[in-house]
Amino acid sequence: MEIYDNENEQVEAVKRFFIENGKALAVGVVLGIGALVGWRYWASHQVDSARESSMVYQNTIQALKADKPGSLAAAQKFVADNKGTYGALASLDVAEQLVNKKDFANAAAQLKAGLADTSDDNLKALIGLRLARIQVELKQADDALATLGNIKGDGWSAMVADIKGDALLSKGDAKSAREAWSKGVGISDASPALRNMMQMKMNNLSS
Repeated sequence: MEIYDNENEQVEAVKRFFIENGKALAVGVVLGIGALVGWRYWASHQVDSARESSMVYQNTIQALKADKPGSLAAAQKFVADNKGTYGALASLDVAEQLVNKKDFANAAAQLKAGLADTSDDNLKALIGLRLARIQVELKQADDALATLGNIKGDGWSAMVADIKGDALLSKGDAKSAREAWSKGVGISDASPALRNMMQMKMNNLSS
């Protein structure tokens, strides 16, 4: 079962943002601090570090997607060694590979590590959505609901409603599942595809 259909575009957009703007973000933070010589040295170090992390991340993920020998282990090591944005981004790719191998437990563990590695709300939301889907797959509905409860931002509400309905239905609570999907269908910025899928799920409850 493909469990990532609704977040792939958001994942790629966030990845592109950090890859393309990581250097600028590092510089911007430093400029806000001051222009002392010591800070200038620190700024240079941070920019070089961000550039290196971006390059290593891209090389690691390219190898992973090409399914090169040892690439999964290398990517898992990258996640463990990089406690920051790139480690969090890599956790998404590693988890996807593990899901393809039906290794849901380790996929969830990778995403939990990714959540701990970033403070960016949008990236946390993406990771949380994928983690919640896997938790539903693992029959951990209460954990999935708790994960969804930590997702911030109205822009994610429709996807949260979709997974919440799945989690509630897996608990045998069809009434609450219907209510979650109904709320999701009514969200104005829900994509047509997602809205139709939630409507179909509600229709299936009636059949």
